Amino acid sequence: MSTAAPEGNVAGRLSFVDRYLAVWILAAMAVGLGLGRLVPGLGDVLARVTVTGVSLPIALGLLVMMYPVLAKVRYDRLGTVTRDRRLLLPSLLLNWIVGPALMFALAWLFLPDLPAYRTGLIIVGLARCIAMVIIWNDLACGHREAAAVLVALNSVFQVIAFAALGWFYLSVLPGWLGLQRTGLDVSVWQIARSVLIFLGVPLAAGYLTRRIGERAKGRTWYESRLIPRIGPFALYGLLFTIVVLFALQGDAITSQPLDVARIALPLLVYFAVMWAGSMALGRAVGLDHSRATTLAFTAAGNNFELAIAVAIATFGATSGQALAGVVGPLIEVPALIGLVYVALYARRYFTAPAVPTPQEDPAHA
Repeated sequence: MSTAAPEGNVAGRLSFVDRYLAVWILAAMAVGLGLGRLVPGLGDVLARVTVTGVSLPIALGLLVMMYPVLAKVRYDRLGTVTRDRRLLLPSLLLNWIVGPALMFALAWLFLPDLPAYRTGLIIVGLARCIAMVIIWNDLACGHREAAAVLVALNSVFQVIAFAALGWFYLSVLPGWLGLQRTGLDVSVWQIARSVLIFLGVPLAAGYLTRRIGERAKGRTWYESRLIPRIGPFALYGLLFTIVVLFALQGDAITSQPLDVARIALPLLVYFAVMWAGSMALGRAVGLDHSRATTLAFTAAGNNFELAIAVAIATFGATSGQALAGVVGPLIEVPALIGLVYVALYARRYFTAPAVPTPQEDPAHA
């Protein structure tokens, strides 16, 4: 991090990798689309082996991506986060009441004549983010401990509430409003299995790495020597995941551009409204920038792994619902990376804490 950079110059305070992150991500998207379009049968090969309905390469990429970030979390500080009602209560409100209701409204508003895509979007809205949000939060200088707590909270509520919310938003509420109803057949075990794999495995690995590393060498060695070595793998995992994700659906995306555009529009509105509204709410209730950023990203992101798995299991791999689930992360990735830069710029509108915390250092190891 350049200490000579002016306070308002966000780009000047970023490391080289973070400064050009959008370039790396756009390049990964282009490579994935090119591979999916130019290599016949690649998508079938990548999708042949799955974990909870998600391609094994994507699952591995997600685990590699999340592990370094969770290894950076100072788990001895989680208690201060769990006592912060200004953070926890707005998070529950945004994730489990506002988010699903907003996606339901946008799906019906933008896709009244396309029931399959509409249903797919509603499923995306019900699946609250537990994976990729961790890296967006870290890149935007959000609070790592707060992100770990909110993601864990989302995981618990996801197991308990996903099936019930699916029934409500696809069958009950449309019936009340005189709209078309849709059924959703998903088991609690299917949801719990997804949460266990995509959050439980990297969380346990990150926790054990910190505990063992600090006991063996101390916190100074752990954070100054080990973290810089494993930190870059978060970006490697992210880029690998994006390449595979776009390669899997490259042909479908490029051959159905109008359908993708129609699905993308309500998603863009959703991400913008949820993120901006959450950031404003965080500032209004007195959260500092790092916690407000965490609130915004955990509310705006979605668990596309679960949404895709549910759509495929219920409606089939070639269904419109599955395509809508796949388009979700394809729009979310560029949208939220753009919001990472907005979050960094927004620091000037928050009162700086008296003592800077490690989560506010944008020079990610």
